Amino acid sequence: MSAPKKVVLAYSGGLDTSIILKWLQTEYGCEVVTFTADLGQGEELDPARKKAELLGIKPENIYIEDIREEFVRDFVFPMFRANAQYEGLYLLGTSIARPLISKRLVEIAKATGADAVAHGATGKGNDQVRFELAAYALNPDIKVIAPWREWDLTSRTRLLEFAEANQIPIAKDKRGEAPFSVDANLLHTSSEGKVLEDPADMAPDYVYQRTVHPEDAPDQPEFIEIGFERGDAVSINGEAMSPATILTKLNEYGGKHGIGRLDLVEGRFVGMKSRGIYETPGGTVLLEAHRGIESITMDRGAMHLKDQLMPQYAEIIYNGFWYSPEREMLQAAIDKSQEHVTGTVRVKLYKGLASTVGRWSDHSLYSEEHVTFEDDAGAYDQKDAAGFIQLNALRLKLLAARDKRLAK
Repeated sequence: MSAPKKVVLAYSGGLDTSIILKWLQTEYGCEVVTFTADLGQGEELDPARKKAELLGIKPENIYIEDIREEFVRDFVFPMFRANAQYEGLYLLGTSIARPLISKRLVEIAKATGADAVAHGATGKGNDQVRFELAAYALNPDIKVIAPWREWDLTSRTRLLEFAEANQIPIAKDKRGEAPFSVDANLLHTSSEGKVLEDPADMAPDYVYQRTVHPEDAPDQPEFIEIGFERGDAVSINGEAMSPATILTKLNEYGGKHGIGRLDLVEGRFVGMKSRGIYETPGGTVLLEAHRGIESITMDRGAMHLKDQLMPQYAEIIYNGFWYSPEREMLQAAIDKSQEHVTGTVRVKLYKGLASTVGRWSDHSLYSEEHVTFEDDAGAYDQKDAAGFIQLNALRLKLLAARDKRLAK
C-alpha cells in the first residue's frame, strides 16, 4: 500500500488514539483529520478537541459530532426489531456502533479529500474487522490503516516511551496498568481484559458502571409503559420521545433497578474465545417490551420464522457485515414482520429483572372470545380439534405401525 497523503482517524482523545495520531504523522508524514463521535458514551468530548489541537491538528480538520439520534434510529432500532442476540445473550452494543463510525469516517474522508482512514482496534479483536468491512463496503478504494497491526509499540512501556518522546500528555492513571478495557455508547458498556481475563473469577463490583447491584436495587418494583409503532419504541408512560431520548430514559430505569448485566464468554469472529462484562440496561428493558408487543400483534408463523432468522442476523452484525446484501435482505423481511407491531406494553422493573405484565394494541390478534374458559358463544367448536389431531397423528401412527411390524 502506498503511503497515504491524508488520513481520517477515529479519535477518542485518549492516550492510545493520541499516540496513533502522532504515529501517523511521524510514520507517514501525512496530514491527519480527527473524527470524534458522541454515541452517548457519557464522556465530555471537548477535551478531545483540545488534545487534537495540542498535537498540531488544524481546527478545520477536527470533527466532533453528536450522532446519538442517528445511532439509535438507524442502527439500534432496526436491530431490535429482530430481537437480535449473539449466541443467545449478547445485545451487540459494540458491534452495532462500528458501522456508523465507519460511515462517518468514509464520508469525512470524501469531504476533506483524504485517501485513507485509520482506527485504533487491535489485531486480536472483532472491531478491526467491523471497521474495515464497513469502510470497504462504502468505498472500495479507501485505504485503511490499522496501527496496532503495523507498529512495533507492542508493550505498555513502549507506548508510554513514545508518548513521552513526542510530548503527548499522559494522565496519572495511565501510568499504571489499566485494570480493564472499556467501550461505551448509549446502548451499552463493555469491559474486557486484565482483571477479567480469567473466566473462572467473578467480576469485581467496581467493573459495573451503569447498573446498581440487583441486591441493592429498590425494594419496591416500578412499572413503566412503553409505546411502539411498527416495531420501534416511540413513547414512555404516554410521553412521545425521540429514539435517543427513549434509550437514555430506559437506561436510567434499567440502571436504577440493576437490569441488564451480562457476564459472557463469547466466540470472536477471529477465532478465539473472550470474556466480557456487558451492561445494557435500557436495551434489556426494550427487548422485553418489544417481545411483549410482538406476542399479541404478530402471527405465529411470521414470529417463529423471524426467531429462526434471528441468530443468523445477529451473527452477521457481530461479524461486521452490516453493509452486506444478506443483512439488507434479512432486514427487509424483519421490517415487513413489524407492520402491525404497534401498541403499548407495561413492564415491571424489579431487582435485576424486566418482566412484561400487560400489553394491548388496536392491532392485536388476541381473541378472548376464542380462548375463554367460559361459554364462547359458538366462536370455537371444540369438536373440530378431533379431526385436526387425527390428521396430524396419521404419519406418527403409520411410523409406529411400521416399527411394530418390523419388531416381530
